[in-house]
Amino acid sequence: MNGPLRITHVHGDRVTVTEERHGIELISYVYRPEAAWEAPKPYVHPLRTLTDNVVSDYRPNDHRWHKGLQMTASHLSGQNLWGGNTYVHGRDYQPLPELVGSMAHLGFDEVAAEAGRAVVTERLSWRHHDGTHWADELRRIELHDVEYEGERGKGHRAGNAAPGAGGSWTLTWSSAVTNRRSEPLRFGSPTTHGREAAGYTGLFWRGPRAFRGGRIIGPDGEGPGLMGTQAPWLAYGGEHDGADGHATLIFRHAPENDHSGAGGTHPAHWFVRNEPFAAVAPSFAFHEELELAPGDTLARRYRITVADGAWDRNRITEYLAEHPW
Repeated sequence: MNGPLRITHVHGDRVTVTEERHGIELISYVYRPEAAWEAPKPYVHPLRTLTDNVVSDYRPNDHRWHKGLQMTASHLSGQNLWGGNTYVHGRDYQPLPELVGSMAHLGFDEVAAEAGRAVVTERLSWRHHDGTHWADELRRIELHDVEYEGERGKGHRAGNAAPGAGGSWTLTWSSAVTNRRSEPLRFGSPTTHGREAAGYTGLFWRGPRAFRGGRIIGPDGEGPGLMGTQAPWLAYGGEHDGADGHATLIFRHAPENDHSGAGGTHPAHWFVRNEPFAAVAPSFAFHEELELAPGDTLARRYRITVADGAWDRNRITEYLAEHPW
């Protein structure tokens, strides 16, 4: 059974999606402008489980520009739409504020909730530090498949859990970025610029401090060694501070993203760490730059399932089989 959802919009600030049965605010989508040094851009924080535990972090002391779940571009034709210092090969990270751009909110085309699904569709402008318009983005965020532990089907081994005692829900993030320059946009990462195992760019999740040292699971392996590998999904599990229990987040590429690279234009690779902090990004420019020609559009879809409990590979694959794209 899908749980009912409600949307609240505080204009100029944020959109909040609340699970109505227990009054849990599953996400806040914040679009107000923030500090220029942090590459202002909309973000999702907090993300919460159905047991009301937060599974994202905001402005941690090691990287103030890490904000929950957000679309980023760490290296974009010489600009930094990631935030903070910019990686320069041979000089490490440098404070170069003249390179820090932004993703500005332009307006919403849809903000609605109905029949167990909430939708936020937004138009954004990707901008150079000097304000020059470089790209348009059409972004769609959907919340769906809110399922309570005690009401799941046979395949979920619900046990004796009471209805509403935890469960899972899913967020689908779609972005279509169109190059409005007269020359190509080049998407890169610190790895494409010379730093090993730092291919972060694109959609990026920063986990809470308690999730440091968490469990990383892929279809064929486990652990931080999955950094830079390809797979249709990757999961991260951690244990909460301040509350008993665990949570598991499952990150997925849509089939059209072509995670394998077979027949596609640019294969994606996972950026993942559990030390010194929890982070996951399905990077579209890990090892090689991605070039977007003038007028062309880069379209990507991802899903993040937020589940209560420490799910193992069997339970994850079972869930994914029951919830296909």
